[in-house]
Amino acid sequence: MKKIILGFILFLVCSAVSFAKVKLPDIIGDNMVLQQNTKVKLWGEATPNRKIAITTSWNNLTYNGVSDAKGNWVVLIATPKASYQKHEIVINDGEKTTLKNVLIGEVWFCSGQSNMQMPLNGFWNCPIEGANALIATSGQFKHIRVATIPNVGKTEPQSSCEGKWMESNPENAAQFSATAFHFAMMLTKSLDIPVGIINCSWGGSTVEGWMKKEILQNYPDVDLSLAGTDKIHPMLQPMIMYNGMLKPLVNYTIKGFLWYQGESNVGRHQTYADRLATMVKLWREEWGLGELPFYFVEIAPFEYGEGDAAAYLREAQFNAQRLIPNSGMISTNDLVEDYERKNIHPKNKTKVGERLCYMALANTYGFKNSVWCYGPSYKSMEINEGKAYISFDHAQEGFSREEGIIGFEMAGADKIFYPAEAKADLNKKIVVVSCDKVKEPAAVRYCFRNFLIGNLYNHRELPVVPFRTDNW
Repeated sequence: MKKIILGFILFLVCSAVSFAKVKLPDIIGDNMVLQQNTKVKLWGEATPNRKIAITTSWNNLTYNGVSDAKGNWVVLIATPKASYQKHEIVINDGEKTTLKNVLIGEVWFCSGQSNMQMPLNGFWNCPIEGANALIATSGQFKHIRVATIPNVGKTEPQSSCEGKWMESNPENAAQFSATAFHFAMMLTKSLDIPVGIINCSWGGSTVEGWMKKEILQNYPDVDLSLAGTDKIHPMLQPMIMYNGMLKPLVNYTIKGFLWYQGESNVGRHQTYADRLATMVKLWREEWGLGELPFYFVEIAPFEYGEGDAAAYLREAQFNAQRLIPNSGMISTNDLVEDYERKNIHPKNKTKVGERLCYMALANTYGFKNSVWCYGPSYKSMEINEGKAYISFDHAQEGFSREEGIIGFEMAGADKIFYPAEAKADLNKKIVVVSCDKVKEPAAVRYCFRNFLIGNLYNHRELPVVPFRTDNW
């Protein structure tokens, strides 16, 4: 009798397993935004060797696949042009799962450390400018959806992670990345379509945290044995963000990457540009969608301590653009108040997000002739009669002011820098720099300090990128 009962129980269990509902990762669910005009991947788990049928409401077509011997499946589906129409997706392996309130639009993957992670609600003693009004009115942007990935570090690559899509409304928006949300707001207003944001950030993380073991083991200064231990803070551990948070998402079809990180690599500027380029190459290979755009943020002015290590890290960020195809950096030199010199989380995330969007609009969405995205950057210097004449790229329409310019410094052969006077020649589109303490100029720097805020812009109000003419 016991054998009969046991056999019956096993039969019920097996029957339940054989008809188990598909298991989907959090990122595939209600409220999600799918990338328009392409083929996107949907994936999950099911009973091994079972047929998976996916029907999409926008075209009433059914796409078929089969789970493998371990129950894993991936199915490609075609998406239409973006619109505000809400769709449903039915996934059927014998039992139906219906995904509701799905939009078709543009999807961007946002990553980095705390200034990308920082929500509209702000951090303790670190507010976000205009947050109250924006959160209160966030319901006007229901076509913006955000999936926030929790901070979970792993020493081995994972196949899944948490992070559900959330509609924009006052209840949810307070926890949305402020930088990413401002990007999304500008993008949806510019393109008039839905926007999806995947916020996969970890405060304090290094660039090495977002790379895989096979790459990191070639770096002599990276100790992989620290990963997954309590010897150093998790935010500083190598590879664990890549394994636990990024790797599970590489099937999700996106348009491009936004990156705000670098503070935790200050002091290691010698390796930063190359490693950032290596990270981007890795990410693009993981997604397998070609040379996806990569737009990133210059770290903001902050008093890091003795020396000017942050200035050299910013220089490395600027130089990384030359190493990373289809990339661009925005400057934030002007987006910090003087009283925020000891606050590594400046409140102005509005213009950070908007400037990232200008980069995307100009370089990804074809607004190149109408939207400017680059601030003036150093091109060349000529010295004549005790003055330095500085030429810039991206200043073809001149500058924002002629006099009252701050942020320039000048040095002679002794390599001692002094505050310098600067005047813009609006006709020649150059800046003339002089200093009564430097009779024979050898070098000029602009805002090349841990914390030094300038006030010179081009005519589209994009700031001059901090620079130095020397290599001392």
